[in-house]
Amino acid sequence: MAHPLARRFLIGLLGLIVIGGGIAVRQWTWSETRHVRFQKDIVNGFYWGSETLAEARKLSVEPRTVPSWPEFFRGYHSLYERVRRDAYAKNYLLDYPPLRLLVMSIWARGVQRDFPGVREVKANYVKPLLRFNLFCEAMSALGIFLLTKLWVDRASGTTVSRVLHRISPRDRGWICGTAAAIAAWLDPSMILDAHGWPQWDVWILPFYLFAVLAASTRRWFWCGCLLAVGAMLKGQLLFVAPFFLLWPLWQRRWDRALLVLAGFVTVAALITSHWLLSNGRVWLAVAPLAALIWSVLWWRRPRHAAAWGAGLTAVTVFVAAAALGGNFAWLRIGFLYGTERYPYLFVSSCYNLPSLLATRGWSLKDAVLAWPFGGVSWSLNLQWTLRLCYLGALTFCAWAAARHTRQRDPRLLIAVAAPWLVMFALLGQMHERYLLWGGVVSALALGVNLRTAVVSTVFSLASTAMILHVMLLDKKLPGTVPTIELLNRIQPYAAGFILAGVAFFLWEMMGTTRAPGLQKRSVRASDTDSALLIGPSPEKI
Repeated sequence: MAHPLARRFLIGLLGLIVIGGGIAVRQWTWSETRHVRFQKDIVNGFYWGSETLAEARKLSVEPRTVPSWPEFFRGYHSLYERVRRDAYAKNYLLDYPPLRLLVMSIWARGVQRDFPGVREVKANYVKPLLRFNLFCEAMSALGIFLLTKLWVDRASGTTVSRVLHRISPRDRGWICGTAAAIAAWLDPSMILDAHGWPQWDVWILPFYLFAVLAASTRRWFWCGCLLAVGAMLKGQLLFVAPFFLLWPLWQRRWDRALLVLAGFVTVAALITSHWLLSNGRVWLAVAPLAALIWSVLWWRRPRHAAAWGAGLTAVTVFVAAAALGGNFAWLRIGFLYGTERYPYLFVSSCYNLPSLLATRGWSLKDAVLAWPFGGVSWSLNLQWTLRLCYLGALTFCAWAAARHTRQRDPRLLIAVAAPWLVMFALLGQMHERYLLWGGVVSALALGVNLRTAVVSTVFSLASTAMILHVMLLDKKLPGTVPTIELLNRIQPYAAGFILAGVAFFLWEMMGTTRAPGLQKRSVRASDTDSALLIGPSPEKI
Protein backbone atom coordinates (compact mmCIF):
# COMPACT_ATOMS: atom_id res chain seq x y z
CA MET A 1 0.00 0.00 0.00
CA ALA A 2 2.84 2.35 0.86
CA HIS A 3 4.44 1.98 -2.54
CA PRO A 4 1.42 3.21 -4.60
CA LEU A 5 0.85 6.06 -2.14
CA ALA A 6 4.49 7.14 -2.36
CA ARG A 7 4.33 6.92 -6.13
CA ARG A 8 1.23 9.12 -6.29
CA PHE A 9 2.82 11.60 -3.91
CA LEU A 10 5.94 11.88 -6.07
CA ILE A 11 3.83 12.28 -9.23
CA GLY A 12 1.77 15.02 -7.57
CA LEU A 13 4.92 16.76 -6.33
CA LEU A 14 6.45 16.60 -9.82
CA GLY A 15 3.26 18.06 -11.27
CA LEU A 16 3.31 20.97 -8.82
CA ILE A 17 6.98 21.63 -9.60
CA VAL A 18 6.34 21.67 -13.36
CA ILE A 19 3.28 23.90 -13.06
CA GLY A 20 4.95 26.27 -10.61
CA GLY A 21 8.14 26.32 -12.64
CA GLY A 22 6.21 27.13 -15.81
CA ILE A 23 4.46 30.04 -14.10
CA ALA A 24 7.76 31.30 -12.66
CA VAL A 25 9.42 31.14 -16.11
CA ARG A 26 6.54 33.18 -17.57
CA GLN A 27 6.83 35.81 -14.86
CA TRP A 28 10.61 35.97 -15.39
CA THR A 29 10.10 36.29 -19.17
CA TRP A 30 7.72 39.22 -18.72
CA SER A 31 10.15 40.95 -16.38
CA GLU A 32 13.32 40.37 -18.42
CA THR A 33 11.93 41.33 -21.84
CA ARG A 34 10.71 44.81 -20.84
CA HIS A 35 13.38 46.51 -23.01
CA VAL A 36 12.59 44.52 -26.16
CA ARG A 37 8.83 44.12 -25.93
CA PHE A 38 6.86 44.58 -29.15
CA GLN A 39 4.70 47.40 -27.78
CA LYS A 40 2.77 47.96 -31.02
CA ASP A 41 0.37 45.06 -30.45
CA ILE A 42 -0.38 46.09 -26.86
CA VAL A 43 -0.94 49.70 -27.90
CA ASN A 44 -3.10 48.60 -30.84
CA GLY A 45 -5.27 46.42 -28.62
CA PHE A 46 -5.75 49.19 -26.08
CA TYR A 47 -6.51 51.71 -28.83
CA TRP A 48 -9.31 49.68 -30.36
CA GLY A 49 -10.69 48.75 -26.96
CA SER A 50 -10.73 52.45 -26.10
CA GLU A 51 -12.47 53.19 -29.42
CA THR A 52 -15.27 50.87 -28.33
CA LEU A 53 -15.61 52.88 -25.11
CA ALA A 54 -15.56 56.16 -27.07
CA GLU A 55 -18.30 54.84 -29.35
CA ALA A 56 -20.31 53.79 -26.29
CA ARG A 57 -20.00 57.28 -24.78
CA LYS A 58 -21.06 58.83 -28.07
CA LEU A 59 -24.25 56.76 -28.10
CA SER A 60 -25.04 57.30 -24.42
CA VAL A 61 -27.55 59.81 -23.10
CA GLU A 62 -25.29 60.56 -20.13
CA PRO A 63 -21.66 59.90 -21.20
CA ARG A 64 -19.43 58.42 -18.50
CA THR A 65 -15.73 57.57 -18.38
CA VAL A 66 -16.61 53.91 -17.82
CA PRO A 67 -19.80 53.05 -19.72
CA SER A 68 -22.36 50.72 -18.18
CA TRP A 69 -22.55 47.25 -19.70
CA PRO A 70 -25.60 48.03 -21.89
CA GLU A 71 -23.84 51.18 -23.15
CA PHE A 72 -20.64 49.20 -23.62
CA PHE A 73 -22.31 46.64 -25.87
CA ARG A 74 -24.02 49.34 -27.91
CA GLY A 75 -20.59 50.83 -28.61
CA TYR A 76 -19.12 47.41 -29.34
CA HIS A 77 -21.85 46.56 -31.84
CA SER A 78 -21.61 49.89 -33.66
CA LEU A 79 -17.79 50.14 -33.91
CA TYR A 80 -17.39 47.98 -37.04
CA GLU A 81 -19.90 50.07 -38.97
CA ARG A 82 -18.24 53.31 -37.88
CA VAL A 83 -14.82 52.04 -38.94
CA ARG A 84 -16.20 50.92 -42.30
CA ARG A 85 -17.86 54.28 -42.86
CA ASP A 86 -14.84 56.39 -41.88
CA ALA A 87 -12.14 54.32 -43.64
CA TYR A 88 -10.18 55.89 -46.49
CA ALA A 89 -9.82 53.66 -49.57
CA LYS A 90 -10.99 50.65 -47.50
CA ASN A 91 -7.93 50.86 -45.26
CA TYR A 92 -9.72 50.00 -42.02
CA LEU A 93 -6.64 49.52 -39.79
CA LEU A 94 -8.84 47.43 -37.50
CA ASP A 95 -8.49 43.72 -38.30
CA TYR A 96 -9.89 42.14 -35.14
CA PRO A 97 -12.55 39.41 -35.40
CA PRO A 98 -15.58 39.95 -33.13
CA LEU A 99 -14.45 38.03 -30.05
CA ARG A 100 -10.92 39.46 -30.06
CA LEU A 101 -12.37 42.96 -30.28
CA LEU A 102 -14.69 42.07 -27.39
CA VAL A 103 -11.80 40.83 -25.22
CA MET A 104 -9.74 43.96 -25.93
CA SER A 105 -12.74 46.20 -25.24
CA ILE A 106 -13.45 44.51 -21.90
CA TRP A 107 -9.77 44.87 -21.00
CA ALA A 108 -9.75 48.58 -21.92
CA ARG A 109 -12.92 49.10 -19.85
CA GLY A 110 -11.22 47.47 -16.85
CA VAL A 111 -8.15 49.67 -17.27
CA GLN A 112 -10.31 52.82 -17.45
CA ARG A 113 -12.22 51.71 -14.37
CA ASP A 114 -9.05 51.11 -12.31
CA PHE A 115 -7.03 54.00 -13.77
CA PRO A 116 -9.49 56.73 -14.83
CA GLY A 117 -8.38 58.95 -17.70
CA VAL A 118 -5.34 56.86 -18.65
CA ARG A 119 -4.17 57.29 -22.25
CA GLU A 120 -0.90 55.31 -22.34
CA VAL A 121 -0.49 51.63 -21.59
CA LYS A 122 1.84 50.70 -18.73
CA ALA A 123 3.18 47.26 -17.90
CA ASN A 124 0.85 46.58 -14.99
CA TYR A 125 -2.19 47.34 -17.15
CA VAL A 126 -1.46 44.29 -19.31
CA LYS A 127 -1.68 41.73 -16.49
CA PRO A 128 -5.32 40.70 -17.20
CA LEU A 129 -4.34 39.76 -20.76
CA LEU A 130 -1.29 37.87 -19.50
CA ARG A 131 -3.54 35.92 -17.12
CA PHE A 132 -5.84 35.07 -20.00
CA ASN A 133 -2.81 33.94 -22.01
CA LEU A 134 -1.75 31.78 -19.05
CA PHE A 135 -5.22 30.22 -18.83
CA CYS A 136 -5.17 29.37 -22.56
CA GLU A 137 -1.68 27.89 -22.23
CA ALA A 138 -2.82 25.70 -19.33
CA MET A 139 -5.89 24.55 -21.29
CA SER A 140 -3.66 23.78 -24.28
CA ALA A 141 -1.42 21.58 -22.14
CA LEU A 142 -4.50 19.83 -20.75
CA GLY A 143 -5.86 19.26 -24.26
CA ILE A 144 -2.54 17.77 -25.38
CA PHE A 145 -2.50 15.45 -22.36
CA LEU A 146 -6.05 14.21 -23.02
CA LEU A 147 -5.47 13.72 -26.75
CA THR A 148 -2.19 11.86 -26.33
CA LYS A 149 -3.55 9.61 -23.60
CA LEU A 150 -6.71 8.86 -25.61
CA TRP A 151 -4.87 7.76 -28.75
CA VAL A 152 -2.09 5.85 -27.02
CA ASP A 153 -4.70 3.99 -24.94
CA ARG A 154 -6.87 3.45 -28.01
CA ALA A 155 -3.97 1.59 -29.64
CA SER A 156 -4.05 -0.86 -26.68
CA GLY A 157 -0.38 -0.25 -25.97
CA THR A 158 0.71 -1.16 -29.51
CA THR A 159 3.87 0.67 -30.53
CA VAL A 160 6.95 0.15 -32.71
CA SER A 161 8.97 2.69 -30.71
CA ARG A 162 11.83 1.07 -28.81
CA VAL A 163 11.63 3.75 -26.13
CA LEU A 164 7.89 3.31 -25.56
CA HIS A 165 8.25 -0.50 -25.52
CA ARG A 166 10.09 -0.13 -22.23
CA ILE A 167 6.99 1.37 -20.61
CA SER A 168 4.18 -0.87 -19.39
CA PRO A 169 1.20 -0.75 -21.80
CA ARG A 170 -1.05 0.03 -18.82
CA ASP A 171 0.97 3.16 -17.97
CA ARG A 172 1.98 4.17 -21.48
CA GLY A 173 -1.01 6.42 -22.12
CA TRP A 174 -0.74 8.69 -19.12
CA ILE A 175 3.08 8.77 -19.22
CA CYS A 176 3.11 9.83 -22.90
CA GLY A 177 0.29 12.29 -22.24
CA THR A 178 2.12 13.82 -19.31
CA ALA A 179 5.37 14.13 -21.27
CA ALA A 180 3.55 15.79 -24.19
CA ALA A 181 1.70 18.18 -21.84
CA ILE A 182 4.96 19.16 -20.11
CA ALA A 183 6.62 19.76 -23.50
CA ALA A 184 3.75 22.04 -24.51
CA TRP A 185 3.57 23.81 -21.13
CA LEU A 186 7.29 24.61 -21.23
CA ASP A 187 7.41 25.35 -24.97
CA PRO A 188 9.79 28.36 -25.28
CA SER A 189 8.07 29.86 -28.32
CA MET A 190 4.67 29.87 -26.60
CA ILE A 191 6.14 31.45 -23.47
CA LEU A 192 8.03 34.12 -25.42
CA ASP A 193 5.02 34.90 -27.62
CA ALA A 194 2.50 35.10 -24.77
CA HIS A 195 4.65 36.74 -22.10
CA GLY A 196 7.61 38.36 -23.85
CA TRP A 197 6.20 39.88 -27.04
CA PRO A 198 3.29 39.68 -25.85
CA GLN A 199 0.74 38.49 -28.41
CA TRP A 200 -2.56 36.61 -28.34
CA ASP A 201 -1.78 33.70 -30.67
CA VAL A 202 -2.20 31.16 -27.88
CA TRP A 203 -5.93 31.95 -27.57
CA ILE A 204 -6.92 29.59 -30.40
CA LEU A 205 -4.80 26.60 -29.34
CA PRO A 206 -7.20 25.13 -26.74
CA PHE A 207 -10.13 25.45 -29.14
CA TYR A 208 -8.26 23.57 -31.86
CA LEU A 209 -7.05 20.84 -29.50
CA PHE A 210 -10.45 20.29 -27.91
CA ALA A 211 -12.02 20.31 -31.38
CA VAL A 212 -9.69 17.41 -32.27
CA LEU A 213 -10.69 15.71 -29.01
CA ALA A 214 -14.38 16.18 -29.85
CA ALA A 215 -13.84 14.73 -33.33
CA SER A 216 -11.88 11.80 -31.88
CA THR A 217 -14.85 10.95 -29.64
CA ARG A 218 -17.40 11.49 -32.45
CA ARG A 219 -18.82 14.73 -31.06
CA TRP A 220 -18.71 16.39 -34.46
CA PHE A 221 -21.25 19.12 -33.80
CA TRP A 222 -19.27 20.33 -30.77
CA CYS A 223 -16.11 20.15 -32.84
CA GLY A 224 -17.64 22.73 -35.21
CA CYS A 225 -18.76 24.88 -32.28
CA LEU A 226 -15.25 25.00 -30.84
CA LEU A 227 -13.74 25.88 -34.20
CA ALA A 228 -16.18 28.79 -34.60
CA VAL A 229 -15.33 30.25 -31.19
CA GLY A 230 -11.61 29.98 -31.92
CA ALA A 231 -12.00 31.58 -35.36
CA MET A 232 -13.88 34.50 -33.81
CA LEU A 233 -10.82 35.08 -31.62
CA LYS A 234 -8.21 34.73 -34.40
CA GLY A 235 -9.19 34.17 -38.00
CA GLN A 236 -6.05 32.15 -38.76
CA LEU A 237 -7.86 29.11 -37.38
CA LEU A 238 -9.93 29.15 -40.58
CA PHE A 239 -6.85 28.06 -42.54
CA VAL A 240 -6.90 24.63 -40.87
CA ALA A 241 -10.67 24.33 -40.23
CA PRO A 242 -11.32 22.52 -43.59
CA PHE A 243 -9.29 19.62 -42.18
CA PHE A 244 -12.29 18.76 -39.99
CA LEU A 245 -14.57 18.59 -43.02
CA LEU A 246 -12.18 16.50 -45.13
CA TRP A 247 -11.43 14.06 -42.31
CA PRO A 248 -14.96 12.54 -42.14
CA LEU A 249 -15.38 12.89 -45.90
CA TRP A 250 -12.46 10.50 -46.43
CA GLN A 251 -14.39 8.11 -44.16
CA ARG A 252 -17.49 8.51 -46.36
CA ARG A 253 -19.32 9.95 -43.39
CA TRP A 254 -21.04 12.92 -45.01
CA ASP A 255 -23.30 13.36 -41.98
CA ARG A 256 -20.29 14.01 -39.74
CA ALA A 257 -18.93 16.67 -42.07
CA LEU A 258 -22.35 18.32 -42.11
CA LEU A 259 -22.48 18.21 -38.30
CA VAL A 260 -19.16 20.08 -38.17
CA LEU A 261 -20.63 22.69 -40.51
CA ALA A 262 -23.82 22.85 -38.45
CA GLY A 263 -21.89 23.50 -35.24
CA PHE A 264 -19.69 26.10 -36.91
CA VAL A 265 -22.50 28.14 -38.49
CA THR A 266 -24.61 27.89 -35.33
CA VAL A 267 -21.99 29.47 -33.10
CA ALA A 268 -20.94 31.96 -35.79
CA ALA A 269 -24.57 33.07 -36.17
CA LEU A 270 -25.01 33.39 -32.40
CA ILE A 271 -21.88 35.53 -32.00
CA THR A 272 -22.73 37.80 -34.94
CA SER A 273 -26.52 37.77 -34.53
CA HIS A 274 -26.71 41.43 -33.48
CA TRP A 275 -25.24 42.47 -36.83
CA LEU A 276 -27.00 39.86 -38.97
CA LEU A 277 -30.44 40.62 -37.51
CA SER A 278 -29.95 44.35 -37.55
CA ASN A 279 -33.17 45.12 -39.40
CA GLY A 280 -36.77 43.99 -39.17
CA ARG A 281 -36.94 42.47 -42.65
CA VAL A 282 -34.39 39.82 -41.69
CA TRP A 283 -36.39 38.96 -38.57
CA LEU A 284 -39.59 38.65 -40.60
CA ALA A 285 -37.89 36.27 -43.04
CA VAL A 286 -36.09 34.15 -40.44
CA ALA A 287 -38.93 33.64 -37.92
CA PRO A 288 -41.37 31.64 -40.13
CA LEU A 289 -38.59 29.66 -41.81
CA ALA A 290 -37.07 28.72 -38.45
CA ALA A 291 -40.51 27.67 -37.18
CA LEU A 292 -40.95 25.49 -40.28
CA ILE A 293 -37.52 23.88 -39.87
CA TRP A 294 -38.10 22.97 -36.23
CA SER A 295 -41.64 21.74 -36.93
CA VAL A 296 -40.42 19.34 -39.64
CA LEU A 297 -37.61 18.08 -37.43
CA TRP A 298 -39.99 17.58 -34.50
CA TRP A 299 -42.28 15.59 -36.79
CA ARG A 300 -39.55 13.45 -38.40
CA ARG A 301 -37.34 13.20 -35.29
CA PRO A 302 -34.05 12.32 -37.07
CA ARG A 303 -30.87 11.52 -35.19
CA HIS A 304 -29.09 14.72 -34.05
CA ALA A 305 -32.31 16.67 -34.61
CA ALA A 306 -31.21 19.53 -32.34
CA ALA A 307 -27.91 19.90 -34.22
CA TRP A 308 -29.63 19.88 -37.61
CA GLY A 309 -32.22 22.37 -36.42
CA ALA A 310 -29.62 24.75 -35.04
CA GLY A 311 -27.48 24.50 -38.17
CA LEU A 312 -30.35 25.01 -40.62
CA THR A 313 -31.65 27.95 -38.60
CA ALA A 314 -28.18 29.52 -38.63
CA VAL A 315 -27.92 29.05 -42.40
CA THR A 316 -31.32 30.70 -42.76
CA VAL A 317 -30.10 33.67 -40.72
CA PHE A 318 -27.00 34.11 -42.90
CA VAL A 319 -28.92 33.81 -46.17
CA ALA A 320 -31.68 36.18 -45.05
CA ALA A 321 -29.12 38.71 -43.78
CA ALA A 322 -27.22 38.60 -47.09
CA ALA A 323 -30.40 39.03 -49.12
CA LEU A 324 -32.20 41.59 -46.96
CA GLY A 325 -29.52 44.00 -45.81
CA GLY A 326 -27.97 42.51 -42.70
CA ASN A 327 -24.73 44.10 -41.51
CA PHE A 328 -21.59 42.23 -42.60
CA ALA A 329 -19.04 44.90 -41.61
CA TRP A 330 -17.68 42.46 -39.00
CA LEU A 331 -16.86 40.00 -41.81
CA ARG A 332 -15.29 42.57 -44.12
CA ILE A 333 -13.16 44.16 -41.39
CA GLY A 334 -12.53 41.26 -39.03
CA PHE A 335 -11.69 38.59 -41.60
CA LEU A 336 -11.39 39.68 -45.25
CA TYR A 337 -9.37 42.84 -44.63
CA GLY A 338 -6.65 40.85 -42.88
CA THR A 339 -6.08 38.74 -46.01
CA GLU A 340 -5.34 41.91 -48.02
CA ARG A 341 -3.48 44.00 -45.47
CA TYR A 342 -0.02 42.46 -46.01
CA PRO A 343 0.40 41.70 -49.75
CA TYR A 344 3.86 40.16 -49.31
CA LEU A 345 5.24 36.64 -49.64
CA PHE A 346 6.18 36.71 -45.97
CA VAL A 347 6.19 39.21 -43.12
CA SER A 348 9.30 40.00 -41.02
CA SER A 349 11.51 36.95 -40.37
CA CYS A 350 10.09 33.64 -41.66
CA TYR A 351 11.71 30.26 -42.19
CA ASN A 352 9.47 28.91 -44.95
CA LEU A 353 9.13 28.34 -48.69
CA PRO A 354 7.80 31.84 -49.53
CA SER A 355 10.83 33.42 -47.87
CA LEU A 356 13.12 31.31 -50.07
CA LEU A 357 11.12 32.29 -53.15
CA ALA A 358 11.41 35.96 -52.15
CA THR A 359 15.21 35.66 -52.10
CA ARG A 360 14.96 34.43 -55.70
CA GLY A 361 13.08 37.56 -56.73
CA TRP A 362 9.49 36.30 -56.60
CA SER A 363 6.60 38.40 -55.27
CA LEU A 364 3.13 37.40 -54.12
CA LYS A 365 1.23 38.39 -57.27
CA ASP A 366 3.75 37.15 -59.87
CA ALA A 367 2.20 34.92 -62.54
CA VAL A 368 3.25 31.27 -62.41
CA LEU A 369 1.12 30.10 -65.34
CA ALA A 370 -0.58 32.09 -68.08
CA TRP A 371 -2.73 30.91 -70.96
CA PRO A 372 -5.09 32.52 -73.50
CA PHE A 373 -8.71 31.39 -73.62
CA GLY A 374 -11.55 32.93 -75.60
CA GLY A 375 -9.57 36.04 -76.41
CA VAL A 376 -8.78 36.61 -72.72
CA SER A 377 -5.44 35.91 -71.06
CA TRP A 378 -5.83 33.86 -67.87
CA SER A 379 -3.09 33.50 -65.28
CA LEU A 380 -2.40 31.75 -62.01
CA ASN A 381 -0.33 33.85 -59.62
CA LEU A 382 2.07 32.64 -56.95
CA GLN A 383 -0.34 33.40 -54.11
CA TRP A 384 -2.98 31.04 -55.47
CA THR A 385 -0.39 28.45 -56.48
CA LEU A 386 0.80 28.25 -52.88
CA ARG A 387 -2.81 28.09 -51.66
CA LEU A 388 -3.58 25.18 -53.98
CA CYS A 389 -0.44 23.35 -52.84
CA TYR A 390 -1.53 23.89 -49.24
CA LEU A 391 -5.04 22.63 -49.98
CA GLY A 392 -3.55 19.48 -51.49
CA ALA A 393 -1.35 18.95 -48.43
CA LEU A 394 -4.32 19.57 -46.12
CA THR A 395 -6.36 16.97 -48.03
CA PHE A 396 -3.49 14.51 -47.61
CA CYS A 397 -3.41 15.18 -43.84
CA ALA A 398 -7.16 14.53 -43.63
CA TRP A 399 -6.73 11.26 -45.56
CA ALA A 400 -4.05 10.18 -43.08
CA ALA A 401 -6.33 11.13 -40.16
CA ALA A 402 -9.15 9.00 -41.62
CA ARG A 403 -6.79 6.08 -42.15
CA HIS A 404 -5.34 6.24 -38.65
CA THR A 405 -8.80 6.65 -37.10
CA ARG A 406 -9.93 3.45 -38.79
CA GLN A 407 -6.83 1.58 -37.64
CA ARG A 408 -6.87 3.12 -34.13
CA ASP A 409 -3.32 4.26 -34.76
CA PRO A 410 -1.75 6.97 -32.55
CA ARG A 411 -0.08 8.43 -35.64
CA LEU A 412 -3.30 10.39 -35.91
CA LEU A 413 -1.54 12.69 -33.41
CA ILE A 414 0.94 13.55 -36.16
CA ALA A 415 -1.85 14.01 -38.70
CA VAL A 416 -3.66 16.62 -36.57
CA ALA A 417 -0.46 18.61 -36.00
CA ALA A 418 0.62 18.56 -39.65
CA PRO A 419 -1.94 21.14 -40.96
CA TRP A 420 -0.37 23.89 -38.85
CA LEU A 421 3.10 22.96 -40.08
CA VAL A 422 2.25 22.86 -43.79
CA MET A 423 0.27 26.10 -43.39
CA PHE A 424 3.38 27.92 -42.20
CA ALA A 425 5.71 26.13 -44.61
CA LEU A 426 3.72 26.74 -47.81
CA LEU A 427 1.37 29.72 -47.54
CA GLY A 428 2.33 33.29 -48.31
CA GLN A 429 1.67 36.27 -46.03
CA MET A 430 2.76 34.32 -42.94
CA HIS A 431 4.01 36.14 -39.85
CA GLU A 432 7.00 34.80 -37.97
CA ARG A 433 4.82 33.84 -34.98
CA TYR A 434 2.63 31.40 -36.89
CA LEU A 435 5.00 28.44 -36.53
CA LEU A 436 4.15 28.57 -32.81
CA TRP A 437 0.90 26.69 -33.44
CA GLY A 438 2.64 23.86 -35.24
CA GLY A 439 5.44 23.76 -32.68
CA VAL A 440 3.07 23.44 -29.73
CA VAL A 441 0.57 21.01 -31.30
CA SER A 442 3.38 18.81 -32.63
CA ALA A 443 4.24 17.97 -29.00
CA LEU A 444 1.54 15.32 -29.55
CA ALA A 445 4.28 13.37 -31.38
CA LEU A 446 5.55 12.19 -28.00
CA GLY A 447 2.72 9.69 -28.15
CA VAL A 448 4.16 8.16 -31.34
CA ASN A 449 7.96 7.99 -31.27
CA LEU A 450 11.00 9.87 -30.07
CA ARG A 451 12.43 10.94 -33.43
CA THR A 452 9.27 12.82 -34.41
CA ALA A 453 9.23 14.44 -30.96
CA VAL A 454 12.80 15.65 -31.56
CA VAL A 455 11.69 17.29 -34.82
CA SER A 456 8.83 18.91 -32.89
CA THR A 457 11.43 20.45 -30.57
CA VAL A 458 13.25 21.86 -33.60
CA PHE A 459 10.03 23.57 -34.72
CA SER A 460 9.62 25.15 -31.29
CA LEU A 461 13.20 26.41 -31.23
CA ALA A 462 12.88 27.82 -34.76
CA SER A 463 9.66 29.58 -33.79
CA THR A 464 11.39 31.02 -30.73
CA ALA A 465 14.27 32.30 -32.89
CA MET A 466 11.91 34.02 -35.34
CA ILE A 467 9.91 35.71 -32.58
CA LEU A 468 13.09 36.83 -30.82
CA HIS A 469 14.50 38.12 -34.12
CA VAL A 470 11.55 40.45 -34.70
CA MET A 471 11.55 41.66 -31.08
CA LEU A 472 15.24 42.54 -31.33
CA LEU A 473 14.83 44.19 -34.74
CA ASP A 474 12.05 46.40 -33.41
CA LYS A 475 14.32 47.95 -30.75
CA LYS A 476 17.84 47.42 -32.21
CA LEU A 477 19.60 47.93 -28.90
CA PRO A 478 23.42 48.07 -29.20
CA GLY A 479 23.93 44.85 -27.25
CA THR A 480 21.59 42.89 -29.52
CA VAL A 481 23.20 43.75 -32.88
CA PRO A 482 25.45 40.61 -33.03
CA THR A 483 22.44 38.39 -32.32
CA ILE A 484 20.41 40.16 -35.03
CA GLU A 485 23.23 39.69 -37.55
CA LEU A 486 23.52 35.99 -36.68
CA LEU A 487 19.78 35.45 -37.10
CA ASN A 488 19.88 37.31 -40.42
CA ARG A 489 22.62 35.01 -41.70
CA ILE A 490 20.96 31.75 -40.71
CA GLN A 491 17.50 32.63 -42.07
CA PRO A 492 17.79 30.96 -45.54
CA TYR A 493 19.43 27.84 -44.07
CA ALA A 494 16.84 27.64 -41.30
CA ALA A 495 14.06 27.86 -43.91
CA GLY A 496 15.44 24.80 -45.71
CA PHE A 497 15.80 23.00 -42.39
CA ILE A 498 12.16 23.69 -41.47
CA LEU A 499 10.93 22.49 -44.87
CA ALA A 500 12.90 19.27 -44.39
CA GLY A 501 11.38 18.88 -40.93
CA VAL A 502 7.86 19.31 -42.29
CA ALA A 503 8.58 16.75 -45.04
CA PHE A 504 9.84 14.32 -42.37
CA PHE A 505 6.66 14.90 -40.34
CA LEU A 506 4.52 14.09 -43.38
CA TRP A 507 6.59 10.97 -44.06
CA GLU A 508 6.06 9.77 -40.49
CA MET A 509 2.36 10.52 -40.87
CA MET A 510 2.19 8.03 -43.75
CA GLY A 511 3.54 5.18 -41.63
CA THR A 512 1.80 2.82 -39.26
CA THR A 513 2.35 2.11 -35.59
CA ARG A 514 0.98 -1.42 -35.72
CA ALA A 515 3.84 -3.90 -36.00
CA PRO A 516 3.35 -6.84 -38.41
CA GLY A 517 2.02 -10.01 -36.85
CA LEU A 518 0.27 -8.33 -33.96
CA GLN A 519 -3.06 -9.92 -33.16
CA LYS A 520 -5.93 -7.81 -34.41
CA ARG A 521 -8.60 -7.07 -31.86
CA SER A 522 -12.27 -6.58 -32.55
CA VAL A 523 -13.75 -3.11 -32.32
CA ARG A 524 -17.25 -1.73 -32.39
CA ALA A 525 -18.88 -1.26 -35.76
CA SER A 526 -18.87 2.52 -35.29
CA ASP A 527 -15.06 2.44 -35.13
CA THR A 528 -14.61 0.59 -38.42
CA ASP A 529 -15.95 3.23 -40.74
CA SER A 530 -14.61 2.60 -44.19
CA ALA A 531 -12.25 5.26 -45.46
CA LEU A 532 -11.64 6.51 -48.96
CA LEU A 533 -8.13 5.12 -49.15
CA ILE A 534 -5.50 5.62 -51.81
CA GLY A 535 -4.47 2.22 -53.17
CA PRO A 536 -5.64 -1.22 -51.93
CA SER A 537 -7.92 -1.13 -48.89
CA PRO A 538 -6.49 -2.84 -45.80
CA GLU A 539 -8.66 -5.46 -44.18
CA LYS A 540 -10.93 -4.19 -41.42
CA ILE A 541 -9.87 -4.66 -37.84
